[in-house]
Amino acid sequence: MTIHYVEPSTTTLHGPFSKDRKPILTIQSGDTIRYKTLDAGWGLEPFLDGPPRRRFEPAEPGHALCGPVEVVGAKSGMVLEVHVNRIVPGEWGWTCAGGFAHPVNQSLGLDDGEELYLNWELDSKTMIGTNQFGHQVALRPFMGVMGMPPSEAGMHSTSPPRFCGGNIDCKELVEGSTLYLPIAVDGALFSVGDGHAVQGDGEVSVTAIECPMDLVDLTLSVREDLLLSMPRATTPIGHITFGFHEDLNEATTMALEGMLQWMGELHGLDRRMALALASLTVDLRVTQIVNGVRGVHAVLPYGAFKL
Repeated sequence: MTIHYVEPSTTTLHGPFSKDRKPILTIQSGDTIRYKTLDAGWGLEPFLDGPPRRRFEPAEPGHALCGPVEVVGAKSGMVLEVHVNRIVPGEWGWTCAGGFAHPVNQSLGLDDGEELYLNWELDSKTMIGTNQFGHQVALRPFMGVMGMPPSEAGMHSTSPPRFCGGNIDCKELVEGSTLYLPIAVDGALFSVGDGHAVQGDGEVSVTAIECPMDLVDLTLSVREDLLLSMPRATTPIGHITFGFHEDLNEATTMALEGMLQWMGELHGLDRRMALALASLTVDLRVTQIVNGVRGVHAVLPYGAFKL
């Protein structure tokens, strides 16, 4: 296993996903990459008293992503295993709410007026964030975007989650988690960014505590033995399957379908038995409602039932 290092620069950062981007790095399956990342908005500082602020230039549209990384032997139809070894947030972050025309703000009547900014000081030793009003929250950092480009030509927005990953925004993908992503293009072309110091399910203000990351330590491995159409993950709380769709009901069905399939693989259950046991043990959670494509994740806690 080789350890590689990636820091934000004009040669390592990009916005939209594209299968035509040249890789910044080529690694072997099983190698580890230790990244530093910018916040999602290409920022070099918090918003302080509000916009504007210093940003990395030139900034492309969308989230600031490090990559893409080519993995030798990765082929379309295989699965990329992304193990999250360690995540260390930077010293600052920010959250905004209201004041712009997003569907959530509009539905709540908060699209007019000034946008509220919370500026956070982040302590990676105590794992506590403190804002300018004295509010404190416990930190639980994860990466909002981990993914690869689809096979279609052209540039693809970083905003929605896709079957091959992207802006999943699942708060459970913390240290110790392993994310399994279907590979759409040869080489995988994996990218990461959009650091979140903490977020609730839903990401209801459209932002988490958006922050740079001092360390994102990931091990990437190609899995030829898995056949997936949607992402799944093992996390400290249990097995997770995902559904992504513009319609929240459809996203829910996709996440549940994935969980029934996984329960069958894990325990040899047919779909009816899996559904009956899922009704007793599986939690359905709204991952996020703010990226156009909604996310739902189904959680099966470890040891939830015995055979």
